[in-house]
Amino acid sequence: MSSSPDLNIDHIAKLARLALTPEEKAKFAQQLGDVLHHIEQLKKVDVSHVEPTAHAAPVFNVWADDVARPGLPVERALQNAPTQREHMVVVPKVVE
Repeated sequence: MSSSPDLNIDHIAKLARLALTPEEKAKFAQQLGDVLHHIEQLKKVDVSHVEPTAHAAPVFNVWADDVARPGLPVERALQNAPTQREHMVVVPKVVE
């Protein structure tokens, strides 16, 4: 496949903040042209009788029931805290 004649790889590289060599520009222009060609092919497919879906397969609720359970004891939750005071983690001050 060939790259599209109206494909401005310099503009695309600038938007992506990429500094491309001339070889990379030629390579990426070819690849992007191929992708755009395939997209054009997909536009030709008749999907008028296909119902829009968000997933290819049916998705059901996979979450477990929301049941309250006991949490960690304070001592266990703070066991790896480098410094603690009154059941809280002490961190350095970051705002003046």
